[in-house]
Amino acid sequence: MADFALILGASSGFGAAIGEALAKSGYDIAGVHLDRRGTQSAVDESMAAIRAAGREPLFFNTNAAGDEERKAVLDALATRCASSGSKVRVLVHSLAFGTLKPLVAETGDSVTRKQLEMTLDVMANSLVYWAQDVVARGLMADGGRIFAMTSSGGTRVLPQYGPVSAAKAALESHCRQLALELAPRGIAVNAIRAGVTDTAALRKIPGAERLISEATARNPYHRLTTPGDVGRCVALLCDPRSAWMTGNTLGVDGGEDIVG
Repeated sequence: MADFALILGASSGFGAAIGEALAKSGYDIAGVHLDRRGTQSAVDESMAAIRAAGREPLFFNTNAAGDEERKAVLDALATRCASSGSKVRVLVHSLAFGTLKPLVAETGDSVTRKQLEMTLDVMANSLVYWAQDVVARGLMADGGRIFAMTSSGGTRVLPQYGPVSAAKAALESHCRQLALELAPRGIAVNAIRAGVTDTAALRKIPGAERLISEATARNPYHRLTTPGDVGRCVALLCDPRSAWMTGNTLGVDGGEDIVG
């Protein structure tokens, strides 16, 4: 039986591409996603890609940021691992759900406490809770990998991007701290900073077309990063020979971030 890669946000964008790449590398994919009927086709496509790679998808349509939901997913996954003798070798955090509002708006429509805390909880703090439970249950041990999807927004500002920018900065900090604390267990933790990628999450950012145009012009390859670019790099970083790489924010952007 194959070991599992557990992907939070598995049905589209980076999560789907990482799931397909890891399936091709021999992992079964446990995917957590939150989709309604209108986006079910993306879920079906993701599962089909995993099956086409010869691996098994085990998907859960639930809120990855909920405590009870997390417990239910890990209960089911623990049962599957116990019956097959497999482990969770990879945990990928690719949750992109947050509020895009100014911190202090001229019109008075500033981000609220609830919105700010929700954004930080979903896009950053939930990584910690999943890592805690996966490790505490003994599902991940020596040789494990944890990845979290960040962006250049963790160190830069955009109009209305403040809550998400704060979440990305916190996410990178969590990765560094987890790398320190999980090193004695042989678990490497890294944040993946993708270049500008044309995903549904990007399209929600005000001025997305300008971001796409500027990134295409600035990137040394004169194209955007694709989810597939990121998926293949994550699969590469799961190789046992990369075990000494931990606590980093790794750019997967074709050199986009180094160009002024």
